[in-house]
Amino acid sequence: MTADSATLATADNSILAARGDGTAVSFEGVVKDYGATRVLHGVDLVIEPGEFVSLLGPSGCGKTTALRVLAGLERADGGTVRIGGTDVSRVPTNHRDLGMVFQAYSLFPHLDVAANTAFGLRMRKVPKTEASDRVRDALALVGLAHLADRYPHELSGGQQQRVALARALVTEPRVLLLDEPLSALDAKVRVQLRDEIRRIQLRLGITTLFVTHDQEEALAVSDRIAVMQAGRIDQVGTPEELYLRPATAHVAEFVGLSSVLPAVVAGGEASVLGVTMPLIGEVPDGPAEVFVRPENVHVGGPVAAVVQESTFLGSMRRTLLRTEDGALIRMQHPARERLEFGERVDVGFDPVPVAVRPAG
Repeated sequence: MTADSATLATADNSILAARGDGTAVSFEGVVKDYGATRVLHGVDLVIEPGEFVSLLGPSGCGKTTALRVLAGLERADGGTVRIGGTDVSRVPTNHRDLGMVFQAYSLFPHLDVAANTAFGLRMRKVPKTEASDRVRDALALVGLAHLADRYPHELSGGQQQRVALARALVTEPRVLLLDEPLSALDAKVRVQLRDEIRRIQLRLGITTLFVTHDQEEALAVSDRIAVMQAGRIDQVGTPEELYLRPATAHVAEFVGLSSVLPAVVAGGEASVLGVTMPLIGEVPDGPAEVFVRPENVHVGGPVAAVVQESTFLGSMRRTLLRTEDGALIRMQHPARERLEFGERVDVGFDPVPVAVRPAG
């Protein structure tokens, strides 16, 4: 436990004390155009009070535009945005009571950590004594109370992003918006800060919208995830629902790792390389492609294949296999089961439901 976390455990913290049940947020048929190009096609999404929801999708799918519409940084061309049940579609950004953290830290280089954190309070003309207490509490919350007098150039990237988070939280906003806040950080720091953001969000009970293209981030921290494609939401669900029962081929392909294998669908089942597997949802009979997760592939079965590569990932290995027909199969297995390039292996599939899309 750090000194800051110990302080939080034993002393009052005004930000923690001010937490509530969160604020509901909703998008109702939101449309956004840039000239002749429509980037949001009637987006509908309800975020419950205190919920952590991620917008997940590839670059250009509209997720950041949706967040900017909620923030008031872009004006919707149709539909309604509500915060706490109130239509804020025409309300200026500075009157929406939001905290925002972006990929770029945007810290003032001439201000120390405390002054950067206090900036929003100063704009709101909060009395100095109260502002000082709230800055102290916000920095303690993100583990930076001991660096209050440092300047941005004296901080690591992860520390700078923690300052940006403290600055967003110190005003005690109703809703927290996070737009790819971890993208500029190295892998280990990303995981640490990702988990820290989730811990803080749970302690505050603040409604949070998190934009990311990183499926692992979304799966790790979200109560629910909205998967976007081409300006539309394909599916909204818990991480488990999206991974185990994807509603569309795009969700199956984007969320998690899969092998896309040729199949024939008949009578509610798919024949995959001679193995019969149940389906997720209703799919018309005929040629198709199925999505098989690597953890559902095992050694021992009717499918003959040759090892193309095997990657050591610490606690496990992920091996790429090629069948005689040229299909590529990814298999996840214990690290102690080492397979060599060119080795022949017979594999099978666990009989779990698979997502399917029609061939072609």
